[in-house]
Amino acid sequence: MKALILLHGALGARDQLQPLADALQDGFNVHSINFSGHGGTAFPSKPFSIDLFAHDVLQYMQQHQLENASVFGYSMGGYVGMYLAKHFPEKIAALVTLATKYHWNAAIAEKEIKMLDPATIQEKVPAFAKELAMRHAPQDWKELLFRTRELLTSLGTQSALNDADIRSISSPCLLMLGDRDKMVTLDETVIVYKQLENASLAVLPGTAHPLEKADVSLLAFFIRRFIIQRDNKTAGVKLLKT
Repeated sequence: MKALILLHGALGARDQLQPLADALQDGFNVHSINFSGHGGTAFPSKPFSIDLFAHDVLQYMQQHQLENASVFGYSMGGYVGMYLAKHFPEKIAALVTLATKYHWNAAIAEKEIKMLDPATIQEKVPAFAKELAMRHAPQDWKELLFRTRELLTSLGTQSALNDADIRSISSPCLLMLGDRDKMVTLDETVIVYKQLENASLAVLPGTAHPLEKADVSLLAFFIRRFIIQRDNKTAGVKLLKT
C-alpha cells in the first residue's frame, strides 16, 4: 500500500492523529511522527524551526525506508509538508493540508504568541494546561510553549516560505480549511491555492480550527479521494507514454 505520513500541529503530538490514522489504515500504510520536543520526545539542541521539523520527517522516512510518501499536515504540520514539497519534491508524492496558516508577519506572530503564555493558560484554561502536561510528558510543557513562541517570532520576522517558493511547488496539493476557522482565513488560503501549480481546494462545513473539531470520516474521505485521483492521473500518463 502507498505510504501516508500524518503530521501534527504546533503544541500537538502524533496521538491526536490516531483517529484519522485508524480511518485511513485500510487504504494506506499510515505513519505518524512526533516533531522534536513534542509528544515526550527530547528537546533539540537548536531552536524550533520549520526546517528542523522537516528534517524530522526526512529522518523518519530514511529510518523506515520510505523513498517518497503522501503527506497530510494539520496546521503547522501542513506548513512543514509544504516546505518539504518545496525543498525535497522527490520525497512528496502528494500533500494534503488542513487549517494551515502560510502568511506570517510580526503582527500576526505577536497575536498568536499572546495565547501561549503558561501562566494565563494555567489560570484561564487549566484543563488545557493539564492536557499539555500529559501530552508532552516527561518534557516540560512550559518549555514547549517558550520554544514555540520563539518559532512564531522567527516566522513573523522571516517566513519559511515566500510567494516565489510556493509558486515553484509542483507536487499535487489539496488545501483544506474549516468554514469556522478563526485562525486561518479563507481569503489567505485561496491566495496560496491560486499560487500553486497543481492544487485543489476544499472547505469543510461546520469545522473550526482545532483538529478535534473536524469530522474524521469526512477528512479521511477527502484525503483518500484526492490521493487516489492523483494516482489514477499518474497511471494514465504512464500508459499514454508507453
